[in-house]
Amino acid sequence: MERKRIVVKIGSSSLTNAKGEIDLVKFDDHIQALATLKNEGHEVLLVSSGAVAAGFRKLGYSSRPVTIKGKQAAAAVGQSVLIQSYNEAFSKFGIVPAQILLTRTDFSDKKRYKNANATFSELLERSVIPIINENDTVSVAELTFGDNDMLSALVSGLVHADQLIILTDVNGLYDANPLKNPQANRIDRITEVSDEMLGFATGTGSKVGTGGMQSKLVAARYAMNAGVKVFIGSGSGKCKLTDILAGKGDGTYFENESSTIIPSNKQWVALTEVSGKLFIDEGAVKALTTGGKSLLPAGVYAFEGHFERGDVVEVFDRHTCIGRGEVLYTSEELEKAMGKRTDDLKNYPIEVIHRNQWIQI
Repeated sequence: MERKRIVVKIGSSSLTNAKGEIDLVKFDDHIQALATLKNEGHEVLLVSSGAVAAGFRKLGYSSRPVTIKGKQAAAAVGQSVLIQSYNEAFSKFGIVPAQILLTRTDFSDKKRYKNANATFSELLERSVIPIINENDTVSVAELTFGDNDMLSALVSGLVHADQLIILTDVNGLYDANPLKNPQANRIDRITEVSDEMLGFATGTGSKVGTGGMQSKLVAARYAMNAGVKVFIGSGSGKCKLTDILAGKGDGTYFENESSTIIPSNKQWVALTEVSGKLFIDEGAVKALTTGGKSLLPAGVYAFEGHFERGDVVEVFDRHTCIGRGEVLYTSEELEKAMGKRTDDLKNYPIEVIHRNQWIQI
């Protein structure tokens, strides 16, 4: 089988029991499957939930805490338990794991995004399995991923993975709730995640997890937009992950052969906070959306906000946002330059937004 880069996401319900403790049977099953995948020559990254679930009992909580301070304290205790378990289990197969804790800022800040990419590349080159989780101990509500489904999708895009495998206790996406409707049919293959699909895939996950099928579909849509194939489903045994790669998984496959991988710099543009808005004329709209060209000062007739060079701004065709990009002007510079031909400008960048730093919506 061709060597591939695989991101595997395992949720809390797939790692722990109802008491919040690591389920050794489930855990060992995952370890054997990951080791099999690794030993077949694939590059493997693991996005692992379970820190809060593994830690809250040790703090005296009877159930998963709902307060931020409770979750962060449980994560601080549980993360060490979790990574120790991974270290001991992988050592039996001669595999070295590495702990990576991320926050949303690691994806929205350009320098940190590039540093994360470089770190993952070095670990994979040295045949290490990165074990990734959200840094719950220090995260605040505005900077969280929501759940590890989205974190796994973001990591998949960052490392340009060939496949994202999201393991869950439901074997794929159904056209109705299989727990309530025995006539529900599983959808084996999906080429596009529509808003309609998100509508019927409602519901929350287990008592120890945070996600549900809807969050997994949102993550799948992001990963597909980044050019990554996705599988959502279940399985058991040491060959469950290799079976998924071979197209024999018990779940739903998400793939679009026409998808192209978005360069890392453009993924950062898609994720970061915007600092302003640019309003452009009809000619500039055509140049950006159909001509594959950059945005020049002559095409900008108005802007909002205060931004510096290197910030990301949204671009509008009248009242409609058509995309976003990394701006090469400060707001003060653009105020003087907008509407003018490049030939009339001195000591200014040629482009306001270069086509390589532009994402169309």
